[in-house]
Amino acid sequence: MNPWFLKPESRQRLGYHVALLGGVALLTSAAIGVADHLTRADIAQRRLEDLQVTLQQVVPATHYDNDLVRDTVTVDDGDQLLVAYRARRGGQVQAVCYQVSAPGYGNTAMVIAIGIDRAGNLLGARVISHNETPGLGDKIESSKSDWILSFTGRSLNDPQPDQWAVKKDGGVFDQFTGATITPRAVVKAVKAGLEFFAAHRALLLDETAPGPIAGQPAPDRGNN
Repeated sequence: MNPWFLKPESRQRLGYHVALLGGVALLTSAAIGVADHLTRADIAQRRLEDLQVTLQQVVPATHYDNDLVRDTVTVDDGDQLLVAYRARRGGQVQAVCYQVSAPGYGNTAMVIAIGIDRAGNLLGARVISHNETPGLGDKIESSKSDWILSFTGRSLNDPQPDQWAVKKDGGVFDQFTGATITPRAVVKAVKAGLEFFAAHRALLLDETAPGPIAGQPAPDRGNN
């Protein structure tokens, strides 16, 4: 009995194929690693440019002289951590921008960027990603319709809270023929974004009072 795997020439042939496959796998892995390293910086740069374009759409340049992309604050809203970009002029925060999301048609997420000035007024809103039906729900895009521009200048009190809805639901915002779900979700998300600002205004505007220094008594706030 002389099995094939005991033959020297068979062992050599098998070892050659194993080494060859191993070498190909190693070269492939190295090539992928090099390609990832070379493209990582480009991808990061494109994302930065996209972010800058989005910020410029919802926060007018007259509101800041700082680098919005690098001036951020992370707010814990209980259910999520939200990153807000702060627009400063002369050191004071004049506006903030952050993203809100809403379930659209088919329960797919829509992501909306909103800019809000320090008085709580909307400077702008833009839908930056969605999977809505072309020709119907995609009218939320500023390139397809001016509908999204109707939020500019609005606040929690304009319209009144119970009017923050599409007209079909008794509100003031238009809906699309054959696609009420999409604008309804956007209106709800934008309103939620304004409520978030109202709840965290001091932190977003960098107006939180500093706490007492460790080891020192808190300042006397009694009447003098």
